[in-house]
Amino acid sequence: MSSANGNLSFIDKNTSLQPAIQTWKIYLRDQNKSMYTVKAFEGDLKLLSSFLPADKTIGNITTNELQHFLDWVNNGRGKGVPCSPKSLSRRITTIKSFFNWLFVNGRIPSDPAEKILQKSVISPVPEVLTDDEQILALAAAAEMSEQENPDTRPYALFKLLLETGIKKSECLNIRLQHIDESDPQNPFLFVRYTEAKDRNKERKIPLTPAWVQFYKRYLAQYKPEDIVFPWSPRRLEYILEDISKAAHLEKHISFSMCRWTCALNAFRKGVEHDLIRQRLGISKIQWREIDMKLQQLDKTTGASI
Repeated sequence: MSSANGNLSFIDKNTSLQPAIQTWKIYLRDQNKSMYTVKAFEGDLKLLSSFLPADKTIGNITTNELQHFLDWVNNGRGKGVPCSPKSLSRRITTIKSFFNWLFVNGRIPSDPAEKILQKSVISPVPEVLTDDEQILALAAAAEMSEQENPDTRPYALFKLLLETGIKKSECLNIRLQHIDESDPQNPFLFVRYTEAKDRNKERKIPLTPAWVQFYKRYLAQYKPEDIVFPWSPRRLEYILEDISKAAHLEKHISFSMCRWTCALNAFRKGVEHDLIRQRLGISKIQWREIDMKLQQLDKTTGASI
């Protein structure tokens, strides 16, 4: 078999789970899966191995056995502590991916996980800023830049998050050259990633000329040399919290809240859904859940500014 699928030459239907798990682990690493994903998937399969008889081979595992295993973990593995819906969903994904990989590569005669139903988990609807809260927060951030001891960071940061919907990690990685002002009427932010596995998330996001003008004030005050916001994640979180307090909001402004508020604003303005997806840097599969949540938010909060 090709190296892209790990060294499968010694794996067949009579192989026990452990060697197959180790080979799949190598395959996942070759596919540039994160260490956390590999560790979680490996843990799920080791749990399956501990549940099945010690002499069970991969070719003799049945759909019923897999279902009994999932029922067992879902009911707390005899400890009385139920498995969370998110963990159960991941374990189903692990099992289906692992056995499909073995079947597609001809290592087992049939896929025992094919008929296992995936249980999708939709997390709670996120918190967003209403129209009035956005106005109050922007006004408070602008006022902080006009005080006796002015601070341009709150407005520069908060307004950028509302315009772009970037994640905290993406914000922390913005460099001076990532903000393109070559066309004054159409400036944009280039979201870049250093690791090859994340290159598909790279994108250009339009900026407003008004934000760019304020950004120049920010540059004049703080004079960053490379990273646009050269502070720790915690410090930037405190800056957003300072805006919440200054605006007398009950909500605590966060990166996530700004990201969802940005997406909802665009959603309500009738921006093409695929364009919203691209600006957020998410896959079409991820968009399905995001779209559902935006529809829910659209029904429960007021119109966008």
